[in-house]
Amino acid sequence: MIKINKEENNTYNFSLNTPSGNALFYSVGFSSKEEIKNVVSGLNLLDKQQYIFERKTDHAGNFLFNLKDKKGQLIGNSQLYGSEAGMENGIKNLKKRIAALNKPENL
Repeated sequence: MIKINKEENNTYNFSLNTPSGNALFYSVGFSSKEEIKNVVSGLNLLDKQQYIFERKTDHAGNFLFNLKDKKGQLIGNSQLYGSEAGMENGIKNLKKRIAALNKPENL
């Protein structure tokens, strides 16, 4: 499930959520909903290609990842995870949610 939000500075972002509503991924800001629709369509294409996940650790030792498109442009980032295994599980779940975007009932 994709949730689109309008920010106070008139930009838009989206989150990709689990069926229970928990956010797996938060996008960077975009100038319009149309731009978000294009990026989401691109996620369907990324499902068939190699994902670009950038794994990171913050200053407090928490784990997170960034998702980039095939050109290396940042699409968004994950929540913080307390362990590397949790982060890897988050990546796995995000891949499943992106693959689910291709199903007719989710279009």
